[in-house]
Amino acid sequence: MKRTLFILLSNPLSLLGVILVALVVLCAIFANVIAPFPSHAGAVVDFVNFNKPPQWPSIMGTDLVGRDIFSRILFAYRISLVLGVVVLSIAVPVGVVIGLAAGYLGGWIEYCLMRLTDVFLSVPPLVLAMSIMGVLEPTLLNGMLAVTAMWWPWYTRVVYNITRSEREEGYVLAAEVIGAGPAHVMFREILPNCVPAIVTKMTLDLGFVILIVSSLSFLGLGVQPPTPDLGSMVAEGARYLPDSWWLTVFPALAILVAVFGFNLVGDALREILGAEQ
Repeated sequence: MKRTLFILLSNPLSLLGVILVALVVLCAIFANVIAPFPSHAGAVVDFVNFNKPPQWPSIMGTDLVGRDIFSRILFAYRISLVLGVVVLSIAVPVGVVIGLAAGYLGGWIEYCLMRLTDVFLSVPPLVLAMSIMGVLEPTLLNGMLAVTAMWWPWYTRVVYNITRSEREEGYVLAAEVIGAGPAHVMFREILPNCVPAIVTKMTLDLGFVILIVSSLSFLGLGVQPPTPDLGSMVAEGARYLPDSWWLTVFPALAILVAVFGFNLVGDALREILGAEQ
């Protein structure tokens, strides 16, 4: 704990990342309390106040149907974080298990699993997600499945490389000598040495998942209206630049804050976990 606090306090960027991530998470959790107009997260129309620039009480202005942009950003954060957590909760275990099996068992199992991984890695992530969403109905569930399908190979590759370097270490050979089975060696001996890299990558990827989901929504393939989403808000406002600049600028800044914060925290975790090892 002392080492962690020292690293955070001695690095202003790490401290800034923690503050930004905490701000995003708190905004998502307490959106109902913080938002000045919680009902504007749904199908609400207020043509009296439509397309107004930033002013009190709509500090970020209103959109083309009179909904408060600040309130919608808060609820969009909630959806983005939930989507990111669900995607990583599925992709990480799948990628870790495949990487461990390929790296430790070797042989034809390694060849088949890693060639399958290479096939997925050869396709640009956004293109793969767009292809999947082009076939499926553009719903929140299908969006999660599309992003998950493109994310697990990165964890497979990371865990595979670590497992290949660790399987000849003394502690692994000792476990095999005393009769430990493959499952015990992979999950009890090798996996703990992969945790720092996995945790660091998860923190970095949470920001990238939010960015990819926003990109899909920007193209009309992600979260559908009237559900608030940062990417769709940017797409809707882009047509009215530069006159109605607030329609695009504030949702884009919200994406920037989330991605930048998670990247800074990921860098801090890499330094902290590296120091612990």
